[in-house]
Amino acid sequence: MRVNGAEILIRTLIDHDVKTIFGYPGGAVLNIYDALYKHSEEINHIIVAHEQGAAHAADGYARATGKVGVCLATSGPGATNLVTGIATAYMDSVPLVVITGNVAKPLIGKDSFQEVDIVGITMPITKHNFIVRDVNELQHTIRKAFRIANEGRKGPVLIDIPKDVTAEMAEYVKKEPQKLKESNDVDEEILDQVANLINESKQVFIYAGGGIISGDASEELLALAEKINSPVGMTLMGLGGFPYKHPLFTGMIGMHGSRCSNICATQCDLLIAIGARFSDRVINNKNFIKNAKVIHLDIDEAEINKNVRVDLGLVGNIKVILERLLPKLKENRNEQWMAKLQELKEADKCTCENKGELNPQIIVTQIKEAVKEQGIIVTDVGQHQMWTAQYYGYDAPRTFLSSGGLGTMGFGMGAAIGAQVGMPNKRVVLVTGDGSFGMNCNEMVTAVSQNLPVIIVIMNNSVLGMVRQWQKLFYEERYSSTTLNRKTDFVKLAEAYGATAFRAYTAEELQDCLGKAVDYNSPVLIDCVVDMDKKVFPMVAPGAPISEILLEKDL
Repeated sequence: MRVNGAEILIRTLIDHDVKTIFGYPGGAVLNIYDALYKHSEEINHIIVAHEQGAAHAADGYARATGKVGVCLATSGPGATNLVTGIATAYMDSVPLVVITGNVAKPLIGKDSFQEVDIVGITMPITKHNFIVRDVNELQHTIRKAFRIANEGRKGPVLIDIPKDVTAEMAEYVKKEPQKLKESNDVDEEILDQVANLINESKQVFIYAGGGIISGDASEELLALAEKINSPVGMTLMGLGGFPYKHPLFTGMIGMHGSRCSNICATQCDLLIAIGARFSDRVINNKNFIKNAKVIHLDIDEAEINKNVRVDLGLVGNIKVILERLLPKLKENRNEQWMAKLQELKEADKCTCENKGELNPQIIVTQIKEAVKEQGIIVTDVGQHQMWTAQYYGYDAPRTFLSSGGLGTMGFGMGAAIGAQVGMPNKRVVLVTGDGSFGMNCNEMVTAVSQNLPVIIVIMNNSVLGMVRQWQKLFYEERYSSTTLNRKTDFVKLAEAYGATAFRAYTAEELQDCLGKAVDYNSPVLIDCVVDMDKKVFPMVAPGAPISEILLEKDL
């Protein structure tokens, strides 16, 4: 069948079981939008308020569902508005296919209207990118892009399509998606060395990251921890990959991790890093764990010995590695290590703060009580992000979505929309701060237009809380440009967009607001007024050993 390039694109997306595209139309993609119109019963296009929102929505959709997210934008500013969202997905290994239009081929390189070299711009922040100059290559390129995005270490792939390519005619034949390469190869010699080192060790600590979730290896991680009786600390990106109520779970690890996780990491005799990359916000210096041997299991060979020199590195599919490792391991009780773990966990226990005061711990706890086990929690970036990571308690993968590597303020609203579209039977809650929400609050119009039952909870402290916290601790309280003094009424703003909105000053008021919010089938915003001087603790100062933990009492 001979059809134009735009028709080939949409039909090939349908072949890849794409049900939803997030995007914004423009001149260079008019042919694509015309094809979308003709296939509107097969593929749903959600128009956002801003292209960055499209990228974040596709990202949230991918994180929540495990599928490839797809977004679409026109040339020039439409394409460049996607860049922050692409970089966010790249840093957190999220599979996206990003489609941009470009000017017609004869106009490329001539500073034409709305022309930009988006392939050159995004080269450092994509797994791969393409410009399709021949319509006969379009279908093959799209199929290849989906395979690359979802194969190995996942990530975003960009396809740039000149406008005349979308108009040109070519042959289309329906084809199955390209098969992913099976990542089942494991170096048996190194696997045996890994097993021997684990079997010889008495104080093992597992440091696990987002690779557990993207690799669908949560069950294998649990089996490993229980067999060798090892405590488990998770990175921000790994939360949900290990049940938080499990007696071996020590909480988050790193700059704002639990004291138990950080101390275990520095006192173990063997640290096993699984699907984690020794980020500077966790452990980026072997001197911090100088008494331990280190094993690193990861799907990306480039991560082995990149930030920390390790004793053994094994590359491959994490799920497969753990499946093959488990039979080689001895049961280990490690009673002295377990006693130390219980001592540390007991010291970490904190009681909930005064229930009359509207504080971050109460806010997060009440959100969990309201949505029960049906919640998918999305955050922006800042203090609220860390409080939500620390206090909520995640039992299942893909229930905590946050920008980890890039730390993108403004990520949350788009990501919450994408997550709710992808998981309509779950209740998505966005926990955000007034600073982050101000960056992409325009996407409220998308949530309202699509009638999405997202609950938005703003921890409104009238400051850029995390930056202000650093100014308090490290800059002698010189609060330069972090006290916002804005007059925005978020309740009125939400109502202007067509959403329902409430404001809470006390824990009792918040409980009432959340009780009402869960009964709505449309967006609800709750503006929570909190103290600007609340700080996130525990905290490790930048560059300090992770065992040197600052607590609130230290101030």
